[in-house]
Amino acid sequence: MSASRPESRLQRLLPAPLNIPPKEWLRAGLGGLLGLFLAGYLCSLAYGPSIALHLLGPLAASAVLVFAVHSGPLAQPWPVLGSYALAGAIGLAMRHNFGDGLWVAAAALGIALVLMCLLRCLHPPGGGVAASAVLADPGLVAMGDHLLEPVLLNALVLVAVAVFYNRLTGVRYPKGAAPRKDLHHTHDPLPGARVGISADDLDQALEEIGEFVDVTRDELERIILATEQHALQRSLGGITAGAVMSRDVQSANPGTTLEQAWKMLDGHHLKTLPVVENGRLVGIVSLSDLVGPAMARSRFSWGGLFRRQTVRLEQVMSRRVVSVGSTHPLERLLPLLSEQGLHCLPVLDDGRLVGVITQTDLIAGLKRHLLNAAALASDNRVPAL
Repeated sequence: MSASRPESRLQRLLPAPLNIPPKEWLRAGLGGLLGLFLAGYLCSLAYGPSIALHLLGPLAASAVLVFAVHSGPLAQPWPVLGSYALAGAIGLAMRHNFGDGLWVAAAALGIALVLMCLLRCLHPPGGGVAASAVLADPGLVAMGDHLLEPVLLNALVLVAVAVFYNRLTGVRYPKGAAPRKDLHHTHDPLPGARVGISADDLDQALEEIGEFVDVTRDELERIILATEQHALQRSLGGITAGAVMSRDVQSANPGTTLEQAWKMLDGHHLKTLPVVENGRLVGIVSLSDLVGPAMARSRFSWGGLFRRQTVRLEQVMSRRVVSVGSTHPLERLLPLLSEQGLHCLPVLDDGRLVGVITQTDLIAGLKRHLLNAAALASDNRVPAL
């Protein structure tokens, strides 16, 4: 008992884990190297090595943010560029009017911080730019107001390298607001967003915290949704697509005619029909795919009195099919069938069609899971005495 207490105290003193894979460390380190070197090299070519070296301090701090913490609001292009311009101008103005004292540098930092918050360009290295402009060495002082030029050049080059390098290595930068999926072109929220945490809930929670949170609102929402997804996976207890799929699959082939497809859909009360060739799924047709050709054929034409062209499914089927495997977790099927407008998901194992999952199959599987959970809860309930 006594041994566990010092151990728990030691754990509390240790820093929290970063939750960043080592691969990301290497990616960020290489990016920071390239960004700082290119910005410093171009600045030294334009204004001389002495000027470039004296401005590397804040620039190195900015490189850590834009490459290692690229999803945070402090690392986006506008905070970098805006803070450098604003802090540089404030530092020059304070030095020109009040000299190069320590209190002047501190005042420049305080004013720059308030204005960066006001203009939504808060960027910590901007404070270093403000202090550096006040406490500049004689070489920088000799530049006068032109000191802003190398400062902005450094910021522009660093942001340009960050945009190119981050996207080249698979990182979305800058972080923009995620576009809302609107498949039905209505004002209703997505089905998955109608119950649970809403955007208003998130805004209210951030307002109640009343402190700066070093993550963009969209990223925070994405983290919450991912957490909910993992919680759902745990609660569903590992139910897979193979447990709820329909195995007696009604399918057609590319040569099936329009009339034959209509009869299959009507006879089995289906909305979609997989198209299979040599055991492989090659396409899928739905009622909407068949309506257009059927209406076109119903129009009167003199040529149609003498010849009636046969329409086959290979002419109207959708060849890009969203499919899943039989081991696909059930919780990952929910957004496909509820938010992406899909009514049927073919289930493939080794490229061969082994079943289909419809919205009805999914609802039935969820119903069975809820009934089992309710029965288990009632069995574990302690009887009243």
